Amino acid sequence: MKTINLTVNKRKYQLNVKENEILLDVLRTKLNFTGTKEGCGEGECGACTIIMDDKAVTSCLILAVEADGSELETIEGQSIGEDISVIQEAFIEENAIQCGFCTPGMIISAKALLDRNPNPSEEEIDIALSGNICRCTGYYSIREAVKRAAEKKGGNK
Repeated sequence: MKTINLTVNKRKYQLNVKENEILLDVLRTKLNFTGTKEGCGEGECGACTIIMDDKAVTSCLILAVEADGSELETIEGQSIGEDISVIQEAFIEENAIQCGFCTPGMIISAKALLDRNPNPSEEEIDIALSGNICRCTGYYSIREAVKRAAEKKGGNK
């Protein structure tokens, strides 16, 4: 066991983890951030995407010990009280949610993009979302949701 320190959604945690424990499992089972989903377990589907130190990453490919000292954001950190984020609102308005399994990862990937580039092109949006698989919506409504969120945040004018 090793003691690690994480900041998740602006809250600090200190916990003991096994050397081979995956960050996704720590988030879901030890910290109860169950919005981060396990899809493929191989970093291919994007369902487990979180923001780690300002970069979108697949948490199923990161050992918890590798995240020691990191700042993490999960889907649970996107809402403020009972208010949803601009990106979540845009996903609803553009009907970019069907079964919802991929939605947390998509929203986190969109947030990471908009945090570093508030005015992305369609190509940049497609690249940012390329690590996320959706089997329900196609990608048109998701791309439109990211464009709408950018507009709401003051980009894409």
